[in-house]
Amino acid sequence: MNREQLIQSVQCYFDDGRFAADLRRRVAWRTESDTGQSLPALRGYLCDEIVPWLQPLGFDCEVLDNPEPPGGPLLLARRVEDPGLPTLLSYGHGDVVSGQDSAWRAGLSPWELTIEGERWYGRGTADNKGQHSISLAALAHTLAARQGRLGYNVTLLMEMGEEAGSPGLAAFCTQHRAALRADLLVACDGPRVHAERPTLFLGARGVMNFSLTVRCRDKAYHSGNWGGVLANPATVLVHALSTLVDAKGRILVQCLLPPAMPEKLRTALQDIAIGTGADDPVLTPGWGEPGLTAAQRLVGWNTLELLALGAGSAQRPVNAIAPHAVAHCQLRFVVGTDWRNALAGLRQHLDAQGFGDVAITPAMAYGATRLDLNNPWVDWTLASIRRSTGQVPTLLPNLAGSLPNEVFADILGLPTLWLPHSYPACAQHAPNEHLLAPVAREGLAMMAGLFWDLGEAPGTPWEEGRLDGARASGMALPSCVPCQ
Repeated sequence: MNREQLIQSVQCYFDDGRFAADLRRRVAWRTESDTGQSLPALRGYLCDEIVPWLQPLGFDCEVLDNPEPPGGPLLLARRVEDPGLPTLLSYGHGDVVSGQDSAWRAGLSPWELTIEGERWYGRGTADNKGQHSISLAALAHTLAARQGRLGYNVTLLMEMGEEAGSPGLAAFCTQHRAALRADLLVACDGPRVHAERPTLFLGARGVMNFSLTVRCRDKAYHSGNWGGVLANPATVLVHALSTLVDAKGRILVQCLLPPAMPEKLRTALQDIAIGTGADDPVLTPGWGEPGLTAAQRLVGWNTLELLALGAGSAQRPVNAIAPHAVAHCQLRFVVGTDWRNALAGLRQHLDAQGFGDVAITPAMAYGATRLDLNNPWVDWTLASIRRSTGQVPTLLPNLAGSLPNEVFADILGLPTLWLPHSYPACAQHAPNEHLLAPVAREGLAMMAGLFWDLGEAPGTPWEEGRLDGARASGMALPSCVPCQ
């Protein structure tokens, strides 16, 4: 089977309903990880769904406990053709955010795959069950097309806690560094820039969540009897917030800002259009850092967002001064930001502004990553995608959102390539999450072509000399007959 027949084969798998059947089975697993508990379904998804898929492909699989209880388990699966060959590491997560069952549109359930035209609804269809299902299926078909010999080794790491902040992932990768040793990471997560056009991104913005709290007293007091003589924590807090970000979303505190945008990054983002999809929101004119395009603000700059604000009861306000107020904040940041010292700088800023009573509580944090745009894997991967899809893909230096990519880039020291198979309006993390069928079908072709091309030596940027040696014949896997 040649490359073109492989792509026909994997698209046949989509067209005849087998991909939908696999995804329907996976969506039915209630693998919510943001409950604060390690639910049995998290281990069950790995042991009873993913391992039986991988073992016939020649993977040795271990489902291991998380080094940080109650974090979910992790799957470490390895397929070694020859220790002298290069190794590809892939990653996915089988956990999802809470189903929010009652908020879904009538006729839809988060735990049932429902197909309506091009939209395939269900929790995890976009994030991340649909995406790792595309990658796993493409790998299986590539193995079949090559009679069981890829020409490289494959390691798969799947976690069950990404939606809870990936607890234990960094510690796990540090402990298992030898088993995870590889030459390249290829993974699928996040959205394309536009549904109609493939995207490659090379890293992700970092994220740092923190809460600001003002506690003035232990209980509420009547606003008529005590208003004017008791400090209102909500008033104090909103004024503190106004010193961090202005009314147009521009960050005002130096310690939360990145260094000047590199010219190479500015140029790479100059012509990328944001918000032009049919279901995309209308961009707010003048919002964010001035002097930048929308793509530059979204991908190449830092943003400070107020995620939630609480004081008293917004649902049923009463005539009382609340005893405390809280603001849950999030900094999304790019490479070069001194994020590890950001909260210390924020503390100094609030004190200098007279807000010493505002407490800062850190929460989830990921570092920012970005593979060098001149890395040889970048142009090679863009060419592979173009060959498989007939389209010129969009290159994003990094995703605007955040992923635990620092584990792969920094701890494991890998070049990182991310090929997303979702789109911005997929409603991930929200009710009515869905996958677009044309994007999934094209994703299967894209991944199969990439896995094929990785075995075509010479011509790949694998470390020099790693592909020396003859390829021996291996096991024969059943192949799919292309649709007629």
